Amino acid sequence: MTQTSENVTWLTQEAYNQLKAELEYLSGPARTEIAAKIAAAREEGDLRENGGYHAAKEEQGKQELRVRQLTQLLENAKVGEAPAADGVVAPGMVVTIAFDGDEDDTLTFLLASREYASADIETYSPQSPLGSGVNGKKVGEDAQYELPNGKLASVKILEAKPYTA
Repeated sequence: MTQTSENVTWLTQEAYNQLKAELEYLSGPARTEIAAKIAAAREEGDLRENGGYHAAKEEQGKQELRVRQLTQLLENAKVGEAPAADGVVAPGMVVTIAFDGDEDDTLTFLLASREYASADIETYSPQSPLGSGVNGKKVGEDAQYELPNGKLASVKILEAKPYTA
């Protein structure tokens, strides 16, 4: 997945299908389920002291936010191929870097939007300081990015390969 400055998000067909299925579920069956939870909690009585009602309304708010996020993302999505395995760092790639040239101090992460975040691998956005520093670099090249304290950090690109979930 790649985001550009024009707010276009590039997705693989698999990612697009997964996000579209999530949107369809949240827009249909999940809305029905949360409405039933709210109705059941409302029947319990005084809404000011009804924890179940307030929890269901909060869940509904989070669900509707996710629906809006997915709708916007899919409206601006362009479906394309996964990045090439050419050793150039790009969104959708698993990248291994070494900090300050120390081959023992490494980090492997997925360069992608948070839509791809999972417990399996750490994810960095292409817009993050590290992500923008390594994006477009080739294996073997050095990259710099700005730390929160304003100092520059250097990393060496050790590996860049397409992500396969």
